Amino acid sequence: MEYLDFEQPIKELEEQLEKCTLIGEESDVDVTNTCKQIEKKLKETKKELYKNLTPWQRVQLSRHPNRPYTLDYIKALCGDTWLELHGDRNVKDDKAMIGGLGKIGNQSFMLIGQQKGYNTKTRQYRNFGMANPEGYRKALRLMKSAEKFGLPVVTFIDTPGAYPGLEAEERGQGEAIARNILEMTRLKVPIIVCIIGEGASGGALGIGVGDKVLMLENTWYSVISPESCSSILWRSWEFKEQAAEALKLTANDMKKQKLIDEIVKEPLGGAHSDRQKTFDTVKEKILQAYDEFKNLSPADLVKKRMNKYSEMGVFKG
Repeated sequence: MEYLDFEQPIKELEEQLEKCTLIGEESDVDVTNTCKQIEKKLKETKKELYKNLTPWQRVQLSRHPNRPYTLDYIKALCGDTWLELHGDRNVKDDKAMIGGLGKIGNQSFMLIGQQKGYNTKTRQYRNFGMANPEGYRKALRLMKSAEKFGLPVVTFIDTPGAYPGLEAEERGQGEAIARNILEMTRLKVPIIVCIIGEGASGGALGIGVGDKVLMLENTWYSVISPESCSSILWRSWEFKEQAAEALKLTANDMKKQKLIDEIVKEPLGGAHSDRQKTFDTVKEKILQAYDEFKNLSPADLVKKRMNKYSEMGVFKG
């Protein structure tokens, strides 16, 4: 188990509990009461700690190395029905953007999302979850296929941003993201968006337009990462905590501003602390969202989506 810096009190208590249990197993000393006391304190500490998380701590949790990624969700939700589809029919197959067909319950979906790696080798292979233009074009190709066959689309957002390299710009990164936003607003099938980790800038928006936008509790969604914001405003990464606070990037902030539709609760300690529970909750929310939109005609669906996005950012004086 890996711990973040603010989780040190939990780490210490869990180590104490481990030692206490070990003493009980290796000797005749009765340590039941001591273990119970430590367990009680551990429970209280966790509740207190995770109840009062700062925006920066939520950003840290969204990047936790043990946190489930897009493929983990897809495999948990679809099982053996998952069929990955590759390529944008133009340049190549982008490994940072994955997509394909799968069944959740008895309903078929087109599932698309950014995939990060879990060790050095896979992080390089997946380009750290940063998609190139061909990734967004692949996503659009799959969405258009879903529209053709009348399948609902589910997207999973987890990216530090679209890839900012020279070759990405040469192949039209900005155009690819803008095209996706345009096409997603008028796609004639239901789109359900799940923010499961980092939702940074245009990289997230490229697959982020939906009828229902769900956001997990310990994730963030913003125009820029706290570190980048800090380096622009203060010429240093030292002020990332203030930047996270000012950017209003947490799920609660997003809900308050009506930029997302629903916050999905995570188990105590984050999505990685009880993966199965997280997967079950996300599955339930996706199916609920699909039930909400499945009976709407394509024209009503598009109209409703257009109205939803037109109303964003409107402030009455």
